[in-house]
Amino acid sequence: MKWSRFALAGFLVLGLALVGTAGTDNSKKIVGLWELSKTEDKGPPPWTTVQFTKDGKLKLHMKFGDKEFDLDGSYKVNGAKVSITIEFGGKSKTEMNTIETLTADRLVLKDEKGKSTEFKRLKKK
Repeated sequence: MKWSRFALAGFLVLGLALVGTAGTDNSKKIVGLWELSKTEDKGPPPWTTVQFTKDGKLKLHMKFGDKEFDLDGSYKVNGAKVSITIEFGGKSKTEMNTIETLTADRLVLKDEKGKSTEFKRLKKK
């Protein structure tokens, strides 16, 4: 199925975006709504969003053409490492990422293959 490939691509992009600065509390700083702004890999379109919640859950929202996809998952931050688990198609996949940059408005993650993904924080409405 085409949508499952997009879901997997979204998961991989998400994985790239979860890397942080040592010595800071990344688990608190990452909480919020982020929009994909740049990726070194093929994956979801730039308007893909990911919501990290205080309780370790995440929601991924992607749109391809006229189809929209919402995926649920969880994450765990340990220093500059972020483990992300995404559920799709009745299966789950876990990936480890490194936080390269995590500021009030910018998040840059690097996946296990060294590919970076950049997000910008969306303001609350």
